[in-house]
Amino acid sequence: MTSKQVLLVEDDEHLRVMLLTALTEYGYQVTATKTASAAFQIVRESELDVILLDLGLPDFDGNQLIPMLKGIADTPIIIISARDKEVQKIAALDAGADDYLTKPFGVGELLARMRSALRRSLQIAQPIRSGRYLCRDLEVDIHKHQVLLAGELVHVTPVEFRLLEVLVRYTGKVMTHRQLLREVWGPNHEEDGHYLRIYMRQLRRKLEVNPAEPQYLLTEPGVGYRLAFE
Repeated sequence: MTSKQVLLVEDDEHLRVMLLTALTEYGYQVTATKTASAAFQIVRESELDVILLDLGLPDFDGNQLIPMLKGIADTPIIIISARDKEVQKIAALDAGADDYLTKPFGVGELLARMRSALRRSLQIAQPIRSGRYLCRDLEVDIHKHQVLLAGELVHVTPVEFRLLEVLVRYTGKVMTHRQLLREVWGPNHEEDGHYLRIYMRQLRRKLEVNPAEPQYLLTEPGVGYRLAFE
């Protein structure tokens, strides 16, 4: 059981009650509201662990709310929305959301995304001094500039390592194509998606047993990539 504090921002009453009931049963302490203005006030006055945010709110759009919330708290934001177009997902993630779930979704998937966001938040709050990422057979040591797979040293180019370093820094978070291009190649290359595809393909060939079914370098179709956390 957990006592994590959750803010649920959802204007659909049926879904709001359903999620409130389900999350409470799993031990979360849930505050629910249906408006952006109320959500902003709650975040400003409370210490929260995760925010579940619908985008189609009655007072103003959730995409406008995301940077406002990020400006006053570092709380992970998971979007829960019926907007399923890639451009809509990218807009929310570029605005600062940490993850995106498209309605309808299962409670099990939501809980898994919440656990991932909470673990990542804890990792940021208590950084690992060694600068190491370890997931199953993959180990990335930022300080030693090393990548190991099943204990064997893997040669990666400087750009490949920089891409890995950014993904490690945001482990578990969906990074959009534009965000990765900006972080690795600079703001003048945000539209050069072919760079990212080429280097991600190269990394998967080096790090994945089956590059077509990656375990570590995960794709969010049409949106970006995330580094597996579990």
